[in-house]
Amino acid sequence: MEDPLKPISVSRGKVMTTSRRASTGTTSSSGTTTPRNATAAATLALDPLNSVLEGMDPLSQMAEMDPLSQMSLELTMEKKGFGASLGKKVVMTEESFEPWRSKKAAILARYTTSERLTLTSFDLSPAEKAALQGPASVTDKVKNRLEQLDDFEEGSLKEMLNLSQQEYVSRIDELSHQLQSAWQQDQRVRSLKIAIQCSKLLVDTSVIQFYPSKFVLVTDVLDTFGQLVYGRLLEMAQYMAPGAVVPGRLPDDFTPNQVPESAKETCRNWFFKIASIRELTPRLYVEAAVLKCYKFLQENEHQEALLRLAHMTRGIGDPLVSLYARSYLCRVGMSVAPIYKDHLTLSFKDFLKCYSQVQSDTVQNTLALQKMEMQSYLQLYSPGLDWILQCMAHRSSESILNDILIDGRKQCNSALLLNSIMTAFKPEYIAARTSQFIEHIRACEDSGFPKHLLFKTLGLCLVVADPPESQKLQILNDAWQSIVRLRGAAAYVACAEVWMEYALRHFGEREIDTILGDIIKHVTPDRAFEQHYGQLQSIVDKIVTHIHDFSRLFSINKFLPFIDLFQKESVKVEVCKLVLETFVRYQLEPTSDLVIVNALMFLARIMHDSVNALSLEDEMRHIGQLVCGFLKRVSVGTDYEQQLSFAVESRSSFSNLEPVLVYLVQSVNELAIETRRVVKGHHTRKTAAFVRACSAYSFITIPSVGNVLLRLNLYLVSGQVALLNHCLSQADSFFKAAISLLPDVPVVMEIDGKLRSTEPLLLDYIANLCSTLLVVPDPPESGRCSGWLRRLR
Repeated sequence: MEDPLKPISVSRGKVMTTSRRASTGTTSSSGTTTPRNATAAATLALDPLNSVLEGMDPLSQMAEMDPLSQMSLELTMEKKGFGASLGKKVVMTEESFEPWRSKKAAILARYTTSERLTLTSFDLSPAEKAALQGPASVTDKVKNRLEQLDDFEEGSLKEMLNLSQQEYVSRIDELSHQLQSAWQQDQRVRSLKIAIQCSKLLVDTSVIQFYPSKFVLVTDVLDTFGQLVYGRLLEMAQYMAPGAVVPGRLPDDFTPNQVPESAKETCRNWFFKIASIRELTPRLYVEAAVLKCYKFLQENEHQEALLRLAHMTRGIGDPLVSLYARSYLCRVGMSVAPIYKDHLTLSFKDFLKCYSQVQSDTVQNTLALQKMEMQSYLQLYSPGLDWILQCMAHRSSESILNDILIDGRKQCNSALLLNSIMTAFKPEYIAARTSQFIEHIRACEDSGFPKHLLFKTLGLCLVVADPPESQKLQILNDAWQSIVRLRGAAAYVACAEVWMEYALRHFGEREIDTILGDIIKHVTPDRAFEQHYGQLQSIVDKIVTHIHDFSRLFSINKFLPFIDLFQKESVKVEVCKLVLETFVRYQLEPTSDLVIVNALMFLARIMHDSVNALSLEDEMRHIGQLVCGFLKRVSVGTDYEQQLSFAVESRSSFSNLEPVLVYLVQSVNELAIETRRVVKGHHTRKTAAFVRACSAYSFITIPSVGNVLLRLNLYLVSGQVALLNHCLSQADSFFKAAISLLPDVPVVMEIDGKLRSTEPLLLDYIANLCSTLLVVPDPPESGRCSGWLRRLR
């Protein structure tokens, strides 16, 4: 096959090549369209490069999309039909397969750097500047495009030094915009140049800790390029359906036999041009990006291309770069041929053979130069290796897992590989072999990859899937024996957080109490708990999620001491909220258990004490609602005096929470009414003293309420309750206080977030008050209602 970039002779009338005839269906310089059934003589008037690199881009409207948003681009492409031909395969894959786009955000967040980065870019060449000036003849177009390629080879590149991570990401974003803009302006060569230049960035490991994030950013640009090429070919491939008058779009499940020869020729020219890229890594990445275009040429061409590219990755010397190249190839393979597995197996076996290179002098010198530890370096492999194994595990049997374990143990026996295996395969497969995996973890080589991550990953699998019933306790004992020997509080807490959920799912309070005690023992020295508040809070969350019976919860002796580990006020308040929210949600019946009441009262006081003048209104309202919810679920039976004592204690404990004070006044009023109901309206000396005490409690508490309208209503309701219980002097005091408070009501108040007039509310209130005063007995020495009327005036 001859080089598609072979020099051509340019004449005024036509462009002749010495190697290949041009494709049809292109646009001439005058703007007219050449019929697709034109004769061979007419097709000679255009170069294949001209047909492949012109026309309007069907995806030009997406030119403003940055590379971090390409996950939505893939879905949009399917909606526009460019991915429709692969729709059945994609759906068949994603039903049980975690797509790559769901992993990208985590990779970008995890692999960051503060080092300065370098990016190689290029300026517009003279040929490109000429192309932007306006329309030209076909001859000039072809000439300019060839000059663009020459400029790219001769060097119009420039190196941008000392970029921060954010600047680097922004520059990749600009390249993505430039690629789509160039495609929209019919500058296909420039789009290809940008794709090539982006893929060259994946050879650079000068800032190695940023490499996984760089891989995500660059492959997003390559994916966009591949989708643009595929969309252009699909647009060109007009198909004359049986019985149709005019050609139309190819059906979703089209075959190469339905693709017109002009579209096939254009497709071949794209692959010829990519094959002429000199460097191996860019050539591999760009061809992989447009791999689904093989669908236009021949059935099962994807499979041969995937296997060929998998063999090509053996030519990449850096083990990290080669792994991610294999990962990208597997990613493309899952989209175009999800059932085909040969390239996956080859890529995995090649990785096993190359794994020994991580201990080579070249890698060691690189790590020493960048001051990076082997432990951190090996974690850079995880996203790529996880993806390869996930592709292998998709719809595979357990025998594949056994084969991978055997091959892995023979060739590298690496903790990195074992972690990726547990991440990729179904948790059910891992749970059934938990004891075997614990043995593998203990026996694997600790060449830098932290073993605590292996126990954490194993625990995550057991949270999803249950191990054999007879092995559950033995598994917990074996794993915990290894976990307690871990060095460093960070590694220990990371494992304990996961294995706590396993214990909560399968065991009782005794095992949970033992684990909590061991956690307290490990994080107390040197106040290590201060560095792990997030994980310790997660443990509390898991406990209250699994245990809704608070009598069981507080029977765990170490639970409250565990809460005491949270010394930072804001974190401790959040933990207390978590416990109170669970109690309010799941405690349907009132409780009289003093252990529960005292423990929750202690947690509620912590929340109350965090409230101050700077607290937000929403925060105070939330805490008030939780405390009220707790108080509503406390019962002391028919011991009314004990209930009143509890209300007095609650008032002293939550004096800064207005919703709680309002609730307490209402609850004490209800208590007085309940007392009247019990005695059927005929009070004894003892009950009369009790209801007077209730009135005194309300009269003392109401002035602490800040909202004037709430105070007015509470005075009125409490006075009515006192009047109902024949406490005339107390009722008189409530009504006097209400009348004296009326002048303090402002003209407008903020109600439900809006300023409203208080006049309608006051009219209703005064009407209610006056109707109550009508039945209030007057003193014998004064006239009828004279005292109340004088006060109202």
